[in-house]
Amino acid sequence: MRRARAGTPLRGEGEAAPANRAERTGAPRIPSALPDPALPHPAVPAAARARAGRTASRTGPLLAGLLLLAACAPPAPPPHPAPDDLVKAATRRLTDACLADRGLAPPRPGATAPPGREERVADALFGTGPTELALALPTGYTVRAHTDGCLARAQQQLYGDQAAWFRASVTVNNLRPLAEARLGDDPAYTAALARAKACDDGDAGCVRASGLPQVRARLEPAVLAEVRAAHREEIATYDRLRDRAAHRATAVLAAVPAPPGKGHPPR
Repeated sequence: MRRARAGTPLRGEGEAAPANRAERTGAPRIPSALPDPALPHPAVPAAARARAGRTASRTGPLLAGLLLLAACAPPAPPPHPAPDDLVKAATRRLTDACLADRGLAPPRPGATAPPGREERVADALFGTGPTELALALPTGYTVRAHTDGCLARAQQQLYGDQAAWFRASVTVNNLRPLAEARLGDDPAYTAALARAKACDDGDAGCVRASGLPQVRARLEPAVLAEVRAAHREEIATYDRLRDRAAHRATAVLAAVPAPPGKGHPPR
């Protein structure tokens, strides 16, 4: 039986961090069609040629200086990592170090573990024995997690209160399924759902004809707003603990060394 990890969403709400864009302004355009004062031009009076010569002599150094400044301008700073990316990186750094302290190589995609080693790594990472944390959702699912193991230790270090983070993150990551459970109280939704269930698998036209997508689009925003209002305390706790974890993640990534490379795994 596979363990449910703390804070792992059954179904979640996504959020995108705004992209940071750096724009560089170019040098002003300088006219290049000035006459050459060194060459005689019958259509240009001498005084005009003299003024053109003075303009050209000033324009050359100005253009060179602008080009020099553009070449010496510092490159645009890289965008700051999103808070969630910082927390993920710090969690990985902490769990890798914890496993290494126990003489275990951190799991890597595509790597083949010796017989029995994969189970040892899973026990060390997620914990063993009865789960100490559990949260039953109105959808019928129960999410469980251990308070021992390397992952629990990393969450405790980053969030400060693993149990509070577990309850808040599981709730927030399942707001949409909670809203869908409430939709079942609406007769129009249940009727459309019954018509959609009668459709053959993959028959998108039948599902559209059932009216389910239209009813869902009409009802879901208001129901989701009600669910968020009902769980505003968990949402506030989620935001507060995630901000704390993002702040701690920066210090963790600076202090905790990266594990050895793939060629030198811990034994």
